[in-house]
Amino acid sequence: MKQVIEAFRRQDAEQRIPVLRLEIDYELSTLFDAIQANDQAAMSASKDRLDKYRQEMLRLEA
Repeated sequence: MKQVIEAFRRQDAEQRIPVLRLEIDYELSTLFDAIQANDQAAMSASKDRLDKYRQEMLRLEA
């Protein structure tokens, strides 16, 4: 049973990583736009989301 759970987690991670990369790319674009507009609130929100994505990526790749 333990092997089945591990296999499922690996498959789930393999599917999630490409989606997460796209989300990170989009959020970086959003952050760039916020920097260009000098929108401090949007910059802060974008940085927070990027930090959460980074943590998730580290967990998935471990």
